[in-house]
Amino acid sequence: MSISISERLRARIRQLGMSVAEVARTADVNRSFVYDILRERSLTPSLEKLTRIAEVVLVSPEWLLTGKGTIDGDDPITEDYNNDFVAIQSVKARPSMGGGALVDVEPSRGRDYHFRRAWIRDQLKAAPSMLRVMAVEGDSMTPTLLDGDTVLVDLNQRGPKPPGVFVLHDGMGLVAKRLEYVPLSDPAMIRILSDNPQYSPYECLADEINIVGRVRWCGREM
Repeated sequence: MSISISERLRARIRQLGMSVAEVARTADVNRSFVYDILRERSLTPSLEKLTRIAEVVLVSPEWLLTGKGTIDGDDPITEDYNNDFVAIQSVKARPSMGGGALVDVEPSRGRDYHFRRAWIRDQLKAAPSMLRVMAVEGDSMTPTLLDGDTVLVDLNQRGPKPPGVFVLHDGMGLVAKRLEYVPLSDPAMIRILSDNPQYSPYECLADEINIVGRVRWCGREM
């Protein structure tokens, strides 16, 4: 699969040793414009602004868009790029699979987890910068998730369509639960379920809960 604009720009910025703030300031664009590209929230950015960014990172706009234009110096996308591993930040958050726990979902200085770049792009179709690793606690999602499991959460996916397992703040704390929209509900309702039958499902207005992201992968120590 082809390399995305996000990956090319990120690789070039890293190669030049620049910061996102420096690129945005020199190109005279908002930092949010650059971050939206890097987080794959903007797949068709303004060509005029993209051209200014291309000038700052010393490549042609065509290279950013397609990888086939000109570049000053070595191409950061090497033959081994797809086989590289990318570090995903872990966070202090420990979503509870029970009553919930108040926690922080900002990246911590703890252990980083490394995943193959091609797997994240081709299988998860996710932006590495929008993934976080968390440890879960409790037994309400047994047997899908066990106490102490590690989960990979996509912060870009914040709606249960399709249904799935999510990390969310339900008003009491951060929890890992299975979510689905209640059919024909108006206003929109979300059903919150536990895979452990000992826990009863409950429903909330969609506007009442804060979905942090969808769980895309889990692992555990044996």
